[in-house]
Amino acid sequence: MDDRRRQEKKMTRSNPDNMKKRIGMSVLGVLICGISVGMFKRADLGVDPFQSFMSGLNAVIPISFGVLYVITNVVLLSFAFIFDKRKIGLATLINLFLLGFVAEYTEKFLEKIFPSMSLAGRVILLLAAVVIMCLASAFYFTADLGVSTYDAVSLIISEKQQKVPFKFCRIISDLTAVVLGTILCLIAGFTFKQITGEVGVGTIITAFFMGPLIEFFNVHVARPFLDGKAK
Repeated sequence: MDDRRRQEKKMTRSNPDNMKKRIGMSVLGVLICGISVGMFKRADLGVDPFQSFMSGLNAVIPISFGVLYVITNVVLLSFAFIFDKRKIGLATLINLFLLGFVAEYTEKFLEKIFPSMSLAGRVILLLAAVVIMCLASAFYFTADLGVSTYDAVSLIISEKQQKVPFKFCRIISDLTAVVLGTILCLIAGFTFKQITGEVGVGTIITAFFMGPLIEFFNVHVARPFLDGKAK
């Protein structure tokens, strides 16, 4: 099955008719991921695992979130550069320089539109953010024009250790990010209420279900969309 998928990927890369579609999938996928991160932060029920790590880091290093996001991803970029340069591409650059700012502006926009939200509204916003993030991630993964530096970690490990499926590698990397983010929040002197605002039910949902959901959308939505056929 893996050999067949690799062969399909080679054929997709070599098809010039697919390039515009792949670029569109990459650009929109990354930007929509940024919007979903802003939705997570506005829902205030816990951000996704990587953003929980970023929040903890931002608590220790109190500078603009967008600037800190760029700096952190430049550091993580070295991992992808060393182990698999193919993971670095258009989507990587967009993610590196724009996603943090898109997330920051989306959160501020939602705060203006919804200055106060009920618990039910926050839950609905959270669930929408989870689905949107996983669908958007599947689109730019499938486009195969680079991935975010954080996404590259679980993808590279999964491909290097072929016996371990991507969804399990993603769960492990997400749980690691959550633990590190919580530790950094504690170091920064966050209260329990502040920590649960960053590491909450939304974090737990994404830590355990984001990998399987991305894989589901890869197989049933993104790949058929790129190949121009229904499955």
